[in-house]
Amino acid sequence: MNIAVYGGSFNPPHVAHAMVASWLTWSGLVDQVWLVPVYRHAFENTQDKKLIDFQTRLEWCHRMATDLGSQIVVSDVESTLPTPSYSIDTLRALQQQYPTHNFRLVVGADVVSQLPQWKQWNEIEANFAPIIVGRVGYEGHRAEMVFPNVSSTAIRDSLRNKQIPRQWLTKSVSEWFEVHGLQFS
Repeated sequence: MNIAVYGGSFNPPHVAHAMVASWLTWSGLVDQVWLVPVYRHAFENTQDKKLIDFQTRLEWCHRMATDLGSQIVVSDVESTLPTPSYSIDTLRALQQQYPTHNFRLVVGADVVSQLPQWKQWNEIEANFAPIIVGRVGYEGHRAEMVFPNVSSTAIRDSLRNKQIPRQWLTKSVSEWFEVHGLQFS
């Protein structure tokens, strides 16, 4: 089976994440997309990003996957690996655990400039055939498709202002915020 490994903070996951995941299966590039929320971000100390706890982000990913269908699966693999989380380690762990699957890494155009800093990027390119997905406002990449510039940062800002930005969230993720409140202070 061909699997796209779609990692990210998912802090929270939003409609552009949903579009990417759906497009990957609709286009036939892969059979399934595995959403892999980062347990601890490798660039945590170099970016101004505070993550909501892993279990909450995992639940958000499950909710989004439910909205999208059975081809979208959520993996908690990074919670079982040493921290910080590096993509190459996650990919190797998945390949070892599921040796009959062919894994491809999904990479957003917004991080293409950082790829030379990634741990063993050359091995990722050689063994896990990255799929580069574009994002409006990020040019100079070899993206196979370009998606809207929806930002988790902007979503967190709306939530801090006591507004649920339903237009940027899938239905089940929006409902989570309606029930549990606005988690970003």
